[in-house]
Amino acid sequence: MKIKKRIITSVLVTTIALVILTPTINASLEPNQTGTYTELANENYQPGSQAYDILNSDDPETISASDYHDNKIDYSNLDNLNRAGTATAYLTKNNLGKSSGRASQIFKPTGWNNQAKKINGERVFPVNRGHLIAYTCTFNLNSDGNYKKGAKGSIDNPKNLITQSAFSNQKIMQITEEKVRDALEENKKVVYQVTPVYQGLDLMAKGVWVEATSTDGTMHFNRYLYNVQPGVVFDYETGRSTVDTSMTVPSPANYSKYHAKKYKKWHTTYSHKRYHVKKHFKFN
Repeated sequence: MKIKKRIITSVLVTTIALVILTPTINASLEPNQTGTYTELANENYQPGSQAYDILNSDDPETISASDYHDNKIDYSNLDNLNRAGTATAYLTKNNLGKSSGRASQIFKPTGWNNQAKKINGERVFPVNRGHLIAYTCTFNLNSDGNYKKGAKGSIDNPKNLITQSAFSNQKIMQITEEKVRDALEENKKVVYQVTPVYQGLDLMAKGVWVEATSTDGTMHFNRYLYNVQPGVVFDYETGRSTVDTSMTVPSPANYSKYHAKKYKKWHTTYSHKRYHVKKHFKFN
């Protein structure tokens, strides 16, 4: 009897340890069906705090390395409000490309209101057309996400665009995109998923939930990026914004020295005014 009890106890302890140590993977659920999504949708950014949160110790929750099978991007169809949803990319080095010869963007994602604001004497355009899967990671894939040799990248694809603050797009999201690009440059295969997080029927996402893992497990992250802009407060229901200098958003550490340099590397002919704003706006 004592031997049996010891065996049973040992099995129970081992089982409990496995439950505790194994990361939570909700691969069977769409990201917007998870408890994490609901929590993020109800989260409000606190001015002055870091503009992104690390989730689940940076371990992905809805994707895994074993998901990788074919080189493609699975885009969600636009919902009944015309909003973009989750995009899941299965990438290789072959998908990297630079923005030389980049075409103009015409599509206006939901919540698109980009009138210039005057903040501390400076003219600021608060939002960009933000790509869910970075344009520079979508080469040789067509607008449906399927392999097509020579395809120039997903530049004006409604399923890959949201209204994203200029700060979130150009500074915060660059951090995670660079991790993906660095892994691809090292010839790793990467599963990369981006989910815009909306609260209820809002037209503008409050943030983006980004997850990635290389198939060898050496690169992975799980983060929530707030869709915020210094000096501006958004009405996420409509996408409209107002100037509020109390909205302070700190830049990531060492951004100007490291991330800005890499941004220029991958956007050699990038022009903010050409691709994200019109030439003439009146101040609100």
